[in-house]
Amino acid sequence: MFIFIIRSIITYFVLFIIIRLMGKRQIGELQPFELVITLMLAELAVLPMQETGMSLINGIVPLITLVSLHFFISFLARKSLLARKVIDGNPIIIINPDGIQFEKLKKLNININDLQEGLRNSGYFNFDDIEYALIETNGKLSVLPKSDKRPIIPRDLKIKPEVVGVDVCLIIDGKILEKNLKQLNINQSFLIKYLQKAKINSLKELLTVTISNSGTLYIQPKRGKSIVYETHHKGGILK
Repeated sequence: MFIFIIRSIITYFVLFIIIRLMGKRQIGELQPFELVITLMLAELAVLPMQETGMSLINGIVPLITLVSLHFFISFLARKSLLARKVIDGNPIIIINPDGIQFEKLKKLNININDLQEGLRNSGYFNFDDIEYALIETNGKLSVLPKSDKRPIIPRDLKIKPEVVGVDVCLIIDGKILEKNLKQLNINQSFLIKYLQKAKINSLKELLTVTISNSGTLYIQPKRGKSIVYETHHKGGILK
């Protein structure tokens, strides 16, 4: 039993490192070759955990071989347009200004119900609203609506809105993120001033504290309502 536990732990960490090295992607975003390698990794990882008669090294070598193959294929796809076309394929237009392209749907094995579902997921319910629709190389549907069907944007109204940045966490689960404070040029006294104003007596009471590019400080206690303050802090980019 102890051998099974040790082999499982070692295999888990080897597979964990491999997946991290391969990069962060959701299953739906994987290219075909990445999905195949991921499925094979899952199958091969079981062998060294179950087969005690197999050397652990012999079980791990195929995993390392597959991830090496992944990096080699990715390198080819980056360096060669021809290789990229063979490995990843090309996006395929399934709706254009002439309408739905039946032959393309047939080639991709997509029926009208699948297409309607994809359009609804993109926020469109009528075929007539669509100028172009493409199936990307990872199988996702990209939609370009007709100009009179797309949402109005500030540029249409000749408005230049204030630049909006990503909210940056300053505190998570009661712990101050010193790196983020430093990069945004915020000192702890600034933070403590607003926490005292919000009547927060201990960092342990906090679920999270974030600040926006415009200086909006969002304080969320673990219990109770969130509190928002407009501060003088402006800008800051995390690297």
